[in-house]
Amino acid sequence: MRHGDKLNNLGRKSAHRKAMLANMASSLILHKRISTTVAKAKALRIYVEPILTKSKEDSTHSRRTVFAYLGNKEAVEMLFKDVSTKIADRPGGYTRILKTGGRLGDNADMCFIELVDFNENMLAAKAPAKAKASRRGGKKKSTETTAKTVDKTEESTDDNTKSE
Repeated sequence: MRHGDKLNNLGRKSAHRKAMLANMASSLILHKRISTTVAKAKALRIYVEPILTKSKEDSTHSRRTVFAYLGNKEAVEMLFKDVSTKIADRPGGYTRILKTGGRLGDNADMCFIELVDFNENMLAAKAPAKAKASRRGGKKKSTETTAKTVDKTEESTDDNTKSE
């Protein structure tokens, strides 16, 4: 029975699972976005989010703790130099899982897992917030057409005054 066992073993022994999650976490930190299965992404999110929280405080102790989880010097350096400065004001939720459909060979559910503050496409799409357009009324006239109509009305009023 698995009462209260919330850990997804991913069909691997514990040493293999820990090594795989450490490698995936290092790749996520270095590349900011990786493609994997949904089950692995959910396990990775549980693994990497406490590491990202730990990186907010740049001390020797937190660096050594993070290195114990990752085992990759370049990833630790990148995490404390670049990533921790961007996520400093975020209270949690550092990763995003975007589902992409089934894998070609075995139809496994695939997804992207990415660091939230590093997706330039979503950040650019969120930045220019336009005012919502009104649904009533017709098409707005451009300035050229309004200027032409003003000229025509002036000419017609001039014609009316001349005829009198």
